[in-house]
Amino acid sequence: MIDRHPELIRRGVWVDSGPVMPGSVYAPDLPGSVTEVPLPAFDVLGAQASLEGLSAAHLDRFRERAVPEPAGVMRAAVELGNEARAHVPTTMVCCSMSARQVREMAQAGHPMFAEVAKLGDVEFIDLPTGHWPMWSRPGELAGLIARAALRRA
Repeated sequence: MIDRHPELIRRGVWVDSGPVMPGSVYAPDLPGSVTEVPLPAFDVLGAQASLEGLSAAHLDRFRERAVPEPAGVMRAAVELGNEARAHVPTTMVCCSMSARQVREMAQAGHPMFAEVAKLGDVEFIDLPTGHWPMWSRPGELAGLIARAALRRA
């Protein structure tokens, strides 16, 4: 949405993530026979993204509510072309990595955060926990998003 209609967005909020580079593909080697990708086992998922802050009850609820990701989304290249997306005020809620680490990686051109370095107006907020603060710290995350939404550029 930010790339297609940046004029309609007052502020973008990224939670333990950030804008991706044009052409990025999440799972380019996913076989064509795969139609959907279910939530993996938590030991596998934990190797990919921090599960810090999640109790056994959180994990049970997460598994219960998880829906498979369509394989086409996993194989599709991200198409971006509107450079105005970099001028949308942005809040980045940093959870499994600190704001300092994200800024350093962006400045170093790390592929995961290279697009962050292009943002013209970005606010970094630390919310130390794992990759899923909507499970581990939902009230605090909701408050941060609400404050970000009310901010003016």
